[in-house]
Amino acid sequence: MSNNRFDVSDLVVIITGAGQGLGREYALAFAAEGAIPVLAELNEENLNNVAKEIEAAGGKCLAIPTDVSNPDSTKAMAARTLEAFGRIDVLINNAAVFAALPQRPFDEIPFNEWNLVMQVNITGSYLCASAVAPAMRAAGTGRIINVSSGTVPQGAPGFMHYVTSKSAIIGMTRVLARELSDHNVNVNTLMPGYTTTEIDHASMDDNLHEFIQGKRLVKRAGTPDDLIGTALFLSSPASSFISGQTIAVCGGEVMT
Repeated sequence: MSNNRFDVSDLVVIITGAGQGLGREYALAFAAEGAIPVLAELNEENLNNVAKEIEAAGGKCLAIPTDVSNPDSTKAMAARTLEAFGRIDVLINNAAVFAALPQRPFDEIPFNEWNLVMQVNITGSYLCASAVAPAMRAAGTGRIINVSSGTVPQGAPGFMHYVTSKSAIIGMTRVLARELSDHNVNVNTLMPGYTTTEIDHASMDDNLHEFIQGKRLVKRAGTPDDLIGTALFLSSPASSFISGQTIAVCGGEVMT
């Protein structure tokens, strides 16, 4: 790597949920900066499409079909990454269930839907962190970026399972940051506001989108470009003195 404190080139970066939405954007951005994204994604068609995008642009990546809610799958993800590159520098716990969720009262959420959200959003993040931690401890360095949501400080109604899972992410980050600090592993939470991607959201319409933008200090739609810089920064040497923190990237919609 160069002497540039913001340089992420050659870093091996596992990105869960990398087949669409923000995960895809993170993967493309890290590859463009010379990092090696490891695409961990359940949907193999989406996974292969993103890998082809990166390779067509001259980047390098590794695509691994991954179910983040399955401990055997997450362990295999870490093992294949280590076999290919010998190290894991960064984990971005991005995979989550949200876009397909309809907005409804908490006591009308089907039990199987509640369980799915918890299994992917919080258990999945725990399993992925557990899978990469041994390699990071052995290396004496590493970064874990857990993705929460601006719905948490707002207590957004109609999505109790999602908001609860993303609240737990913040607590998990703080414990991981303390438990891994002696091994020079920094753990932080990235808290996006609603961000426009190619994914359609079941509960989003023009009126709600306009309402969200109106609450922000920066009164415009959030785009993936707004989040990429923070993810790159938290992966780079420039953020070496930041751990256990929650960074909201939402145009001032919330303040943490």
